[in-house]
Amino acid sequence: MIRRVRETAVVALCCAAAGAGLVGCEDEPKADKASEAKPTASRSAGGDEQQADEAAAFTAKKIKVEGHTVNVSCSGKQADGKPVVMLLHGGGDDVKKLSGLQKELSTEDRVCSYDRLGAGASDKPDGLQTVEDAGKILTGVLDQVAGDAPVVLAGHSIGGLFAGRYAPDHQDRIKGLVLLDATSPTQAADLKRTIPADADEQSAQLRDKTLMVLQGKGPEKLVTPDGPVRSAGDIPVEVIQHGKQYLGAIPKYGKSLEDDWTLGEHEWLKLSADSKLSVARKSEHYIYVDEPAVAVAAIQRVVAGAAS
Repeated sequence: MIRRVRETAVVALCCAAAGAGLVGCEDEPKADKASEAKPTASRSAGGDEQQADEAAAFTAKKIKVEGHTVNVSCSGKQADGKPVVMLLHGGGDDVKKLSGLQKELSTEDRVCSYDRLGAGASDKPDGLQTVEDAGKILTGVLDQVAGDAPVVLAGHSIGGLFAGRYAPDHQDRIKGLVLLDATSPTQAADLKRTIPADADEQSAQLRDKTLMVLQGKGPEKLVTPDGPVRSAGDIPVEVIQHGKQYLGAIPKYGKSLEDDWTLGEHEWLKLSADSKLSVARKSEHYIYVDEPAVAVAAIQRVVAGAAS
């Protein structure tokens, strides 16, 4: 039980931080890769088969952005006055992971997703990437898939952090945000404060692996330092936090980790005066898998707000 909790925490903290594959966690056994694809024990075999079917039917294409090949998928029709939704995957994931969410949303809206450099079928980065570097790729993708249309970003985990960092510098284009259990904007400081370097072996490994990934030591090589949350204007923002307190099961440090995560989610509310926080009561880290209706409803609300 303790090992399963630690593995789930690595998905949320380490892989959420920036894409460790299981990712900066190379010493984990191959079985952990499967658990990453099935983040909660409550998911049924039927649910797994449905996700596999959605992934098999998922189509994408390669485009050139900033001299790199980027894997992009878009579906649904663009309606006048409505924004394009861009989904941003978490660390260690790719566009296929988002296929079910994209399919559901695209019945009403134009929805796209893409693999960041170092993830999925996109090129590997040339070296360490800053958030600004990754932002140039996102801008290039949006230029090609959204044109002059407004955009709503919906990001999970590190994708949520990335969305929150990107939006303030692109207020002319980004008109709404949904952050699905986004990585805390102060995660490195939180971990250093909560789990000391001389902690028990498992807790110390969780701490050290996460910090390594934040420093760019994962496939995406994305460096994500702590920083203040800046305003993205008065756009609609929904922040959704996991409700199942799985981090709390980590011996000694679990409650503090959950408290830190909650504080981080509240920090993201500073993105806009029109921000609100809700809790997905039945979800662990993968809210859009555990409670897809919650994620869909939030994104559709923000789309409606951005279009009004």
